[in-house]
Amino acid sequence: MGKTADTKAERLVCTIEEAGQMLGISRGTAYMLANTGRLPAIRISDRRIIVPIKAIDELLASASKPGG
Repeated sequence: MGKTADTKAERLVCTIEEAGQMLGISRGTAYMLANTGRLPAIRISDRRIIVPIKAIDELLASASKPGG
């Protein structure tokens, strides 16, 4: 018998609350940043906003560059 690979898919998006936790900011601050466009977010319904994890990575990478 062969080994079975762990096929758990990596998540592409997270909630505003999860993004706030990843960034070490409050839920309210995360919502404010998303509403002002400073945190890349996608509104998928009247009540649901998601944040691409790749966008968080890119945001952090650009902030760590000189002049970023």
